[in-house]
Amino acid sequence: MQTGEHLVRKYDEELEAMRSRVLQMGGLVESQVRTALDAFERADLKLAQQAIDADKQVNELEIGVDQMVNYMIARRQPTAGDLRMITGVAKAITDLERIGDEASKIARAVKWLHEKHDQSRLNRIPDIKHSGEAAASMLRRTLDAFARMDAVAAASIIKDDLGVDDSFRAVLRQLITFMMEDPRTISASLDCVWVAKAIERIGDHAKNVAEHVIFISHGWDARHQSLEDVERAVARA
Repeated sequence: MQTGEHLVRKYDEELEAMRSRVLQMGGLVESQVRTALDAFERADLKLAQQAIDADKQVNELEIGVDQMVNYMIARRQPTAGDLRMITGVAKAITDLERIGDEASKIARAVKWLHEKHDQSRLNRIPDIKHSGEAAASMLRRTLDAFARMDAVAAASIIKDDLGVDDSFRAVLRQLITFMMEDPRTISASLDCVWVAKAIERIGDHAKNVAEHVIFISHGWDARHQSLEDVERAVARA
């Protein structure tokens, strides 16, 4: 018969294994995003295909973590902080999987532009590169905040999402100017809008994960709250 101490140790090991799997999934997604952005910057079809292929493994990891979550809830009946951790993980992996989907969209756009022989136009939009780097940085710091359960770092990530949104609007203005000046750029510009929107959504999902970190660590729901309220709540904790 298992002793109480043994059961507690086993439970802690299962929680840690679940956290580790989330970070493994996050690392893969981060690599997928950076590969897709590099593919776009270089007009590299090989890199684009690598980013697309990575999505299957991301999906498999999501299913695996989901199964761990279901097991923990059904068998361990967690309460308080442990329950917040498990439900927060369930939400976080959904956002990570969707970031992987957005990376795949960027990679597919590289292939579309190549087929249209418009890859030479990619470097004409520097704000796309800037926005992509900002979103990728948000994701990296979000994963670090999750690993450390650092609510202060998570709050700063929420703030940074405003900059990614501003970059998206700047890209749209540039693309509209290109299309007005030369209608021949319309098709390629629309594909670039697809890329810019995918980058903006990566930032949104990274922000969502940061909100989950605040909920797990402090028990405070940061969703749909103003940045000022988030910063005050984190400072009080």
